Amino acid sequence: MLPRTQSSATGKITRRRGMHAGKPYAELRLPDLQDRSMFMDPFDAGWLSLLPPIIAITLALITKEVISSLFLGILSGTVIYCLGMGTGDLIIKPVEIAFTTMVNKVDFNIIIFCTLLGALVFTISRAGGTRAYGNWATRRIKSKRVAMLSTGGLGAFIFIDDYFNCLTVGTVMRPVTDRYKISRAKLAYIIDATAAPICIIAPISSWAAAVGSNLKATGAFESDFAAFVATIPYNFYALFSIIMVVMVCLGNFDFGPMRKAELRARQGELGNVDAEQAEMGASAKGHLMDMLVPIGSLIVFAVLALLYSGGYWGSDPAYHTLAAAFGNSSASKALVWASFGAITVAFFMFVPRGLMSLKSFMDCAGEGMKAMMPANTILVLAWAISGVCRDLLQTPLFVKTLVADGGISGGLLPAIIFVVAGFLSFSTGTAWGTFGILIPIVVPVAQAVDPNLVLVCLSATLAGSVFGDHCSPISDTTILSSAGAGCAHLEHVSTQMLYACVVAASSTVGYVVSGLTHGSLLPGFASGLIFMVVTMLVLRRRNKQKDAAQA
Repeated sequence: MLPRTQSSATGKITRRRGMHAGKPYAELRLPDLQDRSMFMDPFDAGWLSLLPPIIAITLALITKEVISSLFLGILSGTVIYCLGMGTGDLIIKPVEIAFTTMVNKVDFNIIIFCTLLGALVFTISRAGGTRAYGNWATRRIKSKRVAMLSTGGLGAFIFIDDYFNCLTVGTVMRPVTDRYKISRAKLAYIIDATAAPICIIAPISSWAAAVGSNLKATGAFESDFAAFVATIPYNFYALFSIIMVVMVCLGNFDFGPMRKAELRARQGELGNVDAEQAEMGASAKGHLMDMLVPIGSLIVFAVLALLYSGGYWGSDPAYHTLAAAFGNSSASKALVWASFGAITVAFFMFVPRGLMSLKSFMDCAGEGMKAMMPANTILVLAWAISGVCRDLLQTPLFVKTLVADGGISGGLLPAIIFVVAGFLSFSTGTAWGTFGILIPIVVPVAQAVDPNLVLVCLSATLAGSVFGDHCSPISDTTILSSAGAGCAHLEHVSTQMLYACVVAASSTVGYVVSGLTHGSLLPGFASGLIFMVVTMLVLRRRNKQKDAAQA
């Protein structure tokens, strides 16, 4: 996860994606910008604050190259910042600020977690555990549909944290989906659609903790946990995304780029970008338990570490409940501890039994770490561009003006908030940063317009944040879903975009109806669901007609 700190004065959790320890850059020293006494003051760039992510996304879609596109987006933002602050130097200073932002924004806990998980995955594969699991699962999973449903079910089961979900589900299910010629793009979509959408409706998760900390800051709710639970039924995007996954798994709902990817997969072109050297030379003595025990230990260690970091066994009785401990936990640290524990378990399983020598184990761990370098690089750049937009160019201020001063009617307020949250999350690549920005704005606005709409508007904020995060090319969860599935990143983005947009349109319909009915749940949910099902059926019928015409 991205940085989370706990204030010693208030005890308030300030962890948010896209922030450096919850602090604005005005509080962070920029070394050597002009002199070491200078602080990086924010600049109100207005609509120009949206240019960096727009440039990055446009270049990525044109060039099909993510790293350079993200870096150019960051540089465009620092150039705008230098122009606005009048630094004069438009060559050295933008580059200097760009790298300073990267350093300040990086969360080494997440980098270490991803790196150790890469090592764990590679060693499990080389020990023969992945192959043994694939053989076992293939004997029991008898159809393509069951394979996809099993993938979605495992994603729903791992609800503690979306990062953990993305990488673990991909690792476990890739051998199975590959055998049934399911494209890596569809695997990545199922992983992504059961990561953040599941975590945002799970009361005990790192996402619930992040939302709760922002709700507590508003002072509008007696219990931030109870308020979060109350938003779950109104989180249409998350709920519809889960229903969409079931529909895609059970029915022939392949459209647009996803359909092309599935057609290629039937010909044996799965679209995998992960190297297969881990499977090459894998031990023939590997057993099913060589896969299940390390992965299972990762899950167990993650839960225990979250409880420990949250003070479940500490001296403060306020944290001696599961909900309180999870809410107070440091997920990024816990995941590092868990991944280290899991790779330690793998070491004592593989080396003493002769599956791997000590040298082979360490070599495989090193290769697995190297395999995560592209994903780690993209993560750092994604965090940096988020920091440029949030903390240097004042994107939150621009969004606040749009939401608070836009003269919005009460009935349309939830739908508008959903669209604004989705746009902001898509542009910055951070769901946590988005609801961190909007919750303090949305709650008082909704209370002023119509108190009956507070929960609906709050849910729309969370749902829109997940929507933008779900389909943004610079989102950390989108990046890790690609990495976990072994799919080309931009292919994952393009193939899932249509599905995410259909769910978003359906959610918008639901929020319009709920807003016009003063917060009624059933009419909004039913109307949105009906819209989604009808849209999917129409798209499937058009595909069949197109196939018939081509035949």
